[in-house]
Amino acid sequence: MTGKGPMDYPVSWEELHRNARLLAWRLLELGPFKGIVAVTRGGLVPAAIVARELDIRLIDTVCVSSYDQKDRGTPEILKTFDGDGENWLIVDDLVDTGATARIVREMAPLAHFATIYAKPAGTPFVDSFVTEVSQDTWILFPWDIEPAYAEPISGRR
Repeated sequence: MTGKGPMDYPVSWEELHRNARLLAWRLLELGPFKGIVAVTRGGLVPAAIVARELDIRLIDTVCVSSYDQKDRGTPEILKTFDGDGENWLIVDDLVDTGATARIVREMAPLAHFATIYAKPAGTPFVDSFVTEVSQDTWILFPWDIEPAYAEPISGRR
């Protein structure tokens, strides 16, 4: 099999939920946390699941815009977090290049940063993650996709 460039990796709601619960298991021994900071928009769903599993009721958001479908742009800070993050948990769906994570780390340097998925360029910016994927993998989250025909991997029908 030859490399064909970026790969799409579709994630189902069930897989996302299972991996968010696994993340919560890994974080359980590190708490208790004062609250969770969800990185919007991708971190909202995983943060809700982790909050439920760790019985955390205090949730805030950090809003950073850096993607438009598959195009990466210059990160734009839309909403910040007050404080240094001590005893707080930051949750995002994915760390890719680390551009967003770097910005959020600067806002809350003492927080524990956790993601479900991590790419090699982004792993130095997070403390915990569940699954590492290759840098050229594009994760298709369940809120971004709908069922459709899938071309066979070989490209033949």
